[in-house]
Amino acid sequence: MGESRRAFQSRPLESSSDLKIVTQRREYIEGRRPTKGELESFHGQTVDDVLPKKLSLLFVGINPGLWTAAVNAHFARPGNRFWPALYRSGITSTDVDASCGLPPDVRTEFERKGIGISNICPIATARADELSKQQLLDGGNLLRELVRTRKPKVVAILGVTAYRQAFGNAKIAIGRAEERFEGSELWILPNPSGLNAHETVDSLADWYGQAATAAGVTLSR
Repeated sequence: MGESRRAFQSRPLESSSDLKIVTQRREYIEGRRPTKGELESFHGQTVDDVLPKKLSLLFVGINPGLWTAAVNAHFARPGNRFWPALYRSGITSTDVDASCGLPPDVRTEFERKGIGISNICPIATARADELSKQQLLDGGNLLRELVRTRKPKVVAILGVTAYRQAFGNAKIAIGRAEERFEGSELWILPNPSGLNAHETVDSLADWYGQAATAAGVTLSR
């Protein structure tokens, strides 16, 4: 691991009865895309959180996909619209390709801007709907602990259905929430997966940009 990796802190994982975290992690694939045959071997693996020293905005996915687990980079699978939306909104200054891992210059930019990435549930699956309700509840408790400790200004959770299941609020809707999340301002935002046909890169960029502005993040455009 290079210095760019050491500059970021990983969330410590605590085993829970239903999380079934793989404690002996496979070596990440570096410098290339994983093959289809390699992906399944990363089922149940974890991915390092991206956590700058001063955290202003924390994006929270549902859980890592297998491609993400293979290269240790969030939203790495080609076709996921997270990184295109961040670039379109001006949150990132470059159009990021994370399919072979998160580029060091992106880590540097996130450190400077105070942007982090985590997940509700830390374990990798092929699809988010493979998670049990208990896994989401257990992962949600880990996320609460992280937010209490790091105190970001804004927590932006990317997936309204997952939030409802993990935190028991069936009435929560997309947008800025009235409730706070462990003291942080809470935004519920659309999930960037290509399976979410209701959203486009432009609509995702608009939502993500609003949350970034609320967190005091300077947009590049």
